[in-house]
Amino acid sequence: MILSLDLKELSYDIVVEKGCLSIANKYLNLNRKVLIITDSGVPCEYSLMIKKQCLEGYIYTFNMGEENKCFETYKEILSYLIDKSFTRSDVIIAVGGGVVGDLSGFVASTYMRGIDFYNIPTTLLSQVDSSIGGKTAIDFNGVKNIIGAFYQPKKVLIDSNTLSTLDERLLSAGLAESIKMAATFNKELFDLIKNTNDLMDNIDEIIIESLKIKKYVVENDPFEKNLRRVLNFGHTIGHGIESSLNGKLYHGECVALGMLYFSSEEVKKELIKVLNKYNLPTSFEFDKCVAYNYIVHDKKVVGDYINVIMCESIGTFEIKKVQKCEIYKLLGGSNE
Repeated sequence: MILSLDLKELSYDIVVEKGCLSIANKYLNLNRKVLIITDSGVPCEYSLMIKKQCLEGYIYTFNMGEENKCFETYKEILSYLIDKSFTRSDVIIAVGGGVVGDLSGFVASTYMRGIDFYNIPTTLLSQVDSSIGGKTAIDFNGVKNIIGAFYQPKKVLIDSNTLSTLDERLLSAGLAESIKMAATFNKELFDLIKNTNDLMDNIDEIIIESLKIKKYVVENDPFEKNLRRVLNFGHTIGHGIESSLNGKLYHGECVALGMLYFSSEEVKKELIKVLNKYNLPTSFEFDKCVAYNYIVHDKKVVGDYINVIMCESIGTFEIKKVQKCEIYKLLGGSNE
């Protein structure tokens, strides 16, 4: 299936097709210099498969982990691009999960004031969420995604065959992003995820339905002025937890925890059932003060308030302004 994300002059196609990595040159312009950016956690055969289809292909591999989505890696890739004489007519391809996509897109957005960028997500989290929408970023001073740009890819290729190399925990962590979107936009998708007997039997449908939600939101709010904030359900506190734990939990696992703080009792019960089904955490010990410090430096903070997403019933949402001190109380603290 091909979904078209309509952003006028920045529109692009999202190809969802099993086996499309092996025929990437059918969809992508690879008749130029290509830098494939990946990390050490991604099976190397994916990048090699793309490189074989390129006129002149290079692979840059950095060490896996959120801590490497940083200025040092960013600078190293820029140096590599200069060393290999990449020009504005060339292209960068991200092959990997959200960290690879975020970093690669930010490099593409800034090298020579912007060169072409293709995204080939290989994790469920990146396939259902971060691969489209144009958010690119690096972390700085321990704050997640604090430096970045909106920069849309020219095309996205999604091959669910790549999920066969993911362990169960990573697969579930990615599914948390689909659960997030289903909880706020699509009760039918939520019920599909809740009731399916075999996740992989329904994985393409879950990916496509999740992408339809993300596509609708991005088309109506490309720069996160209002509606797109809904995609942050679970992220306000989730990002704080993630930063405070220094990699003990995956991003999706932290989002799973974060959703529970802003759900009604009815929704919380439904979420806990689904999270338990996929072995996602519903509680975890973390330093509340450290998490709060990260939360108040988040991009969603406006003065003394934070824009949060509330879910009162499955398939609905409400955007609310909450005082920072209320967040502190939610985390289990007393007055600030």
